[in-house]
Amino acid sequence: MTVSEGTLGTNQATAYAALAPVEATIQEARVAAPVLHDDESGLRISAKLQWLHTYSTETLTYYAAHPKRGRVAMDAIGLLPRFRGTSVHDGLPAYFGYGCDHALCNAHHLRELIAVHEQTGQAWAEGLLTLLLTIKTAVAEARAARQSALPPERRADFETHYAELITQGHQAHPPPAPTGPRGRPKQSPAKNLLDRLDQHRRAVLAFMDDFAVPFDNNLAERDLRMIKVRQKISGCFRSLDGAAYFCRIRGYISTVRKQGYSVIAALQSLFTGQPYMPLLPA
Repeated sequence: MTVSEGTLGTNQATAYAALAPVEATIQEARVAAPVLHDDESGLRISAKLQWLHTYSTETLTYYAAHPKRGRVAMDAIGLLPRFRGTSVHDGLPAYFGYGCDHALCNAHHLRELIAVHEQTGQAWAEGLLTLLLTIKTAVAEARAARQSALPPERRADFETHYAELITQGHQAHPPPAPTGPRGRPKQSPAKNLLDRLDQHRRAVLAFMDDFAVPFDNNLAERDLRMIKVRQKISGCFRSLDGAAYFCRIRGYISTVRKQGYSVIAALQSLFTGQPYMPLLPA
């Protein structure tokens, strides 16, 4: 039988209301999580660009739509202002305004370092690329051997090598001379990358200092992928309510799937008045 749009709309509203206490419980669990994956992506609502924010762990997913991308949106969502673990993200400056620890996505850095080396041939870029991959391998081997940290001397060697390569990068990119009253010319992408790797080196190497912190932010990017697929197939959302319905329901589906629970059974539980409550970390 063909299901009318009205029926679908009513069922979405019912599921949205039933999931309110579930989502609130999951959000509190994320505030207490030791590691949180954060990301944001453009979202079209009524043909206007807005932003979809995601906050994820290995077992929980939360989505929120907001007209803004940065601090205003993050404050309104209300999770990061209370979070005190390690926030894994792509380096958007707004994230650094919160009092938690930070870890930068090194998958982004690898792609940027490859581009810099291919375009400029500068040795520091290839050296940092190789070093990050070497540290990643060392951490994986240590974890496989049930070690909780790298030996202090090996960490010190990695940090020294990192600092040397950053110095080489700055030597290859001295500050440009002022061009007049307007100040200095715009920096190159290579210099922007170098400054980020220098200023936030502790966040870049967070995966080496704490084995609970991942090398990249691929988890959050995977959680955003379905939203992007939805937009490609169905286009933009027609209203703020429709976007809110989708975010809460999709966050619930992602969460139960991560936990190995039946998505169909979980959705059925919404309409029997006893929605499945995902397992929360102890």
